[in-house]
Amino acid sequence: MSAAVDSAAGLSPIPDWVDRFEVEQFLFREARYADESDYDAWEALWTDDALYWVPANGADTDPRREMSVIYDNRSRIRTRLKQTRTGRRFAAAPASHLRRLLSNIEFLGGRTNPDGGLDLEVAANFIVFEARARGNHLWGGRATYRLRHGAEGLRLAYKKVVLTDNDRPIPTLGFLI
Repeated sequence: MSAAVDSAAGLSPIPDWVDRFEVEQFLFREARYADESDYDAWEALWTDDALYWVPANGADTDPRREMSVIYDNRSRIRTRLKQTRTGRRFAAAPASHLRRLLSNIEFLGGRTNPDGGLDLEVAANFIVFEARARGNHLWGGRATYRLRHGAEGLRLAYKKVVLTDNDRPIPTLGFLI
């Protein structure tokens, strides 16, 4: 399996630069930007080599061989947000009202990045409350993040969102950017 698929493989000890408060505040801010549709701020969090993945049909699938809900590199993230900003994405109209709750934040270890430094791999459980015109929905799951520390602070190099019920039909994707 690839490193993108098997997140436990290849982890080293937690990098020296890690500050728990800074990391938790970054994760909470990323969730708030998504909830409040602050797409410019959300997009600014990502590194140039970022990967955003929402697997379908399990947590340990291979996105190169099996379908994913989302499997976007940085360019595709930018394109998705550009389309969203036009207001012409009718699948998300009217827009959902969202609130994410993060819990059980775990620091998993370090992972070598393309620059030779160490990214921090973090996982957290989440619940997303989605209020739509046609009713409310609760989404639950676990997200894995890779955070990179640089001159401009923390940035998001990788995010994998595993929905608890990703083996069932997904009636709406309004909670995912």
